[in-house]
Amino acid sequence: MSLTVATLIPGLLLILLGAPLLLNHSGYAAMLKSFPRSSAAAYVFFGAGAAWFLHAIWHLSPADFGEYRTYLFFGFLAVAIFAFKCVPDFLAVRGLATLVLMGAMPLLDAAYMEYEKPQRLLMVSFVYLALSAAIWLGAQPWRLRDFFTWLFAQPGRARGLGGTLAAYGVVLSIVAFTY
Repeated sequence: MSLTVATLIPGLLLILLGAPLLLNHSGYAAMLKSFPRSSAAAYVFFGAGAAWFLHAIWHLSPADFGEYRTYLFFGFLAVAIFAFKCVPDFLAVRGLATLVLMGAMPLLDAAYMEYEKPQRLLMVSFVYLALSAAIWLGAQPWRLRDFFTWLFAQPGRARGLGGTLAAYGVVLSIVAFTY
């Protein structure tokens, strides 16, 4: 993946996440409030995250426990299937955290050793912030519900966060074409 694409992807995602908050879209707010416990979102996000992770396990090299990949694959497949049965609460949040963790590697790989392009740090900083949030929310997924409760308690908070996300997304989208 090129550095331009790796910077453009988070920029566009931030614009897509922030613009409806900035515009105070009530349907978007309702969707975000219901997201942490949504079973449909759990199937989409956790299913996609599990599939991506299992794909990565299946393509392990011999240096990365590749000779055990069949056992690892079926072990993690069993964990993913049983997660839907045994721990369905906040599974959408855990799936989103998995997608962030899996998606960070190609983005960071694109910026690796690109020292002559310091503007890459705008993308890299956001990715590391997202990684930190994903690890925290993966361990404590109910915190996202609590965050949304706090965020929508006052309308100015949601608009402020939406404006910040959209503005940073615009900056990243512009920076993507400066490489």
